[in-house]
Amino acid sequence: MSDRIYLTKDGYNRMRDELGRLKTDVRREVLEKIAEARSHGDLSENAEYDAAREEQSQVEARINELENKLASASILDPRQIRTDKVYILTSVRLKNLDAPDEVIEYTLVSSEEADTDQGKISVRSPVGRSLIGKAVGEKVEIQVPKGTLHYEILEIFVK
Repeated sequence: MSDRIYLTKDGYNRMRDELGRLKTDVRREVLEKIAEARSHGDLSENAEYDAAREEQSQVEARINELENKLASASILDPRQIRTDKVYILTSVRLKNLDAPDEVIEYTLVSSEEADTDQGKISVRSPVGRSLIGKAVGEKVEIQVPKGTLHYEILEIFVK
């Protein structure tokens, strides 16, 4: 995987912690399930064994994915983020031009850290891609599955 992944220190630590938990606790638990299922005899018709093997496959795939992401991760320092334009790790306050009383705030992050419940959107999302590189006062028209959004950038800052 050659693409750089940009993470906050917290995002990097969360991924590292998940990897550690998967490699120790979860991997051991799955191996115990496989051993238990094996002890029941005939593996050809043992749904418990098949389920445990499938779980093992998913755990190993996630471990591999996390190892690759962490190996190509760059940790961003919020103190080095410029606020003259919208970049990754900047927060942006937007006025919804279709509902002028509505002000929305997003923080642009990598896909790995996106969490819409916390207002963190991916720079690869339609909204994120449309905002990158824009400055305060600019108006943006964003195509999303539900239609077209119209925003004006009110403020760019780093939390």
